[in-house]
Amino acid sequence: MKRTCLSGLSPLTATRRVAQKSPLLVLPVKTSASQGRRSTGSLSQRPDAKHVSFPGAVKSAFCNTMRFEEPSTYPALSTYRAVDQHGEAVDPDFKPDLSDEAVVKLYRDMLTVSIMDLIMFDAQRQGRLSFYMVSAGEEAVSVGTASALEKEDVIFCQYREQGVFRQRGFTLADFMNQLVANRKDPGKGRNMPVHYGSRELNIHTISSPLATQLPQASGAAYALKIQRMQDPSIPPRVVAAYFGEGAASEGDFHAALNIAATRACPVIFICRNNGYAISTPTLEQYRGDGIASRGLGYGIETIRVDGNDFWAVREATKKARELALQDGGKPVLIEAMTYRVSHHSTSDDSFAYRARVEVEDWKRRDNPIARLRKWMENKGMWDENKEKEARDAIRREVLKAFSDAEREKKPPIRGMFEDVYETLTPDLEAQMKELREHLDEFPDEYDLSDFEGGRGSLDK
Repeated sequence: MKRTCLSGLSPLTATRRVAQKSPLLVLPVKTSASQGRRSTGSLSQRPDAKHVSFPGAVKSAFCNTMRFEEPSTYPALSTYRAVDQHGEAVDPDFKPDLSDEAVVKLYRDMLTVSIMDLIMFDAQRQGRLSFYMVSAGEEAVSVGTASALEKEDVIFCQYREQGVFRQRGFTLADFMNQLVANRKDPGKGRNMPVHYGSRELNIHTISSPLATQLPQASGAAYALKIQRMQDPSIPPRVVAAYFGEGAASEGDFHAALNIAATRACPVIFICRNNGYAISTPTLEQYRGDGIASRGLGYGIETIRVDGNDFWAVREATKKARELALQDGGKPVLIEAMTYRVSHHSTSDDSFAYRARVEVEDWKRRDNPIARLRKWMENKGMWDENKEKEARDAIRREVLKAFSDAEREKKPPIRGMFEDVYETLTPDLEAQMKELREHLDEFPDEYDLSDFEGGRGSLDK
């Protein structure tokens, strides 16, 4: 919206003037509560006051000793854990809110993601995929958080949230069709592998640029808030935005948190702090107390949880959703402490910047799948035979889905020119003609047998 100088007018008159220029502006409803509330601009410093009353710090006490605050003098924020690495509950108030069947289903979701990651990683090494990113070590963060959200909640993922998609209903066929970019891929083969999306599941399509989903999530949450203000009959919804600690070094992260805090947007920011942003250890990324301390700096309710603890992640997300919907909406930040067991992607060799023994130690000592399994075994709902049966069955299902997807034809070649404009523009038609002439000139240089319609599809 173009800024308009409205100095000298009353706030209500100024708002009406802007509304006349912008029919999309929603005028606030003036209530008795709002009439009694002073704006921040009306704050004044009273004589002999003991506290700062400036708009930027309204609760800061005056002191007469000059002292610079040192981060090292403050203890690190604690990390919430409900179940320890032995599968034993350590939170005395923790009570599981899921049936045995529901827990087993979510555990199988975590197993499915883990097994699929191993198979797809190998498939990329065989040249059957162009790219892949695994989520080994982070399965509890994605499945646990997703299990505490409602299906109507809107989600923005980064690129390591296979568990979120799986928990919400993404099938193995959905995964494979996108990975191999066949004609059943909703994205029509235009995105890189692992850039999933689902309108039906309320998950926005993943995009590669780091952290761009965060301000988008804040904006979407603000839209949901306004939508419900205009129509209270709409069920309350929140937005969940996933990102890694490396993305928190981007400017978009700070813009997103500030927007969400000042506009009181119902959004849950979920950070996977897995120790490394591609090849940069966290100690080289920042000097502060993780990502959680940044949420406090923006005035956002924040919690740090053990990301290897499925139950801690789920409990924190349940509470975060309640908080996000309080008082008309507000943001919440969850920092989940995990460890990235595998390489950043198939384009990365993590042993170039970390010791192999470090990775193996994390695999052996503590990982989210093993911890939830121990908890289930302690409850008598799981054993070694069920584990073997589940792993064998899931492996067969993944391999079959991958094989089926590979046999599907590719999207029509013409599709690369479509869906940008309602009708093809002259320059796109010229490009399509140029491609057709090129294929006709060199028919033996290209194998179009796997492409739906072949060269003829360019004439349709």
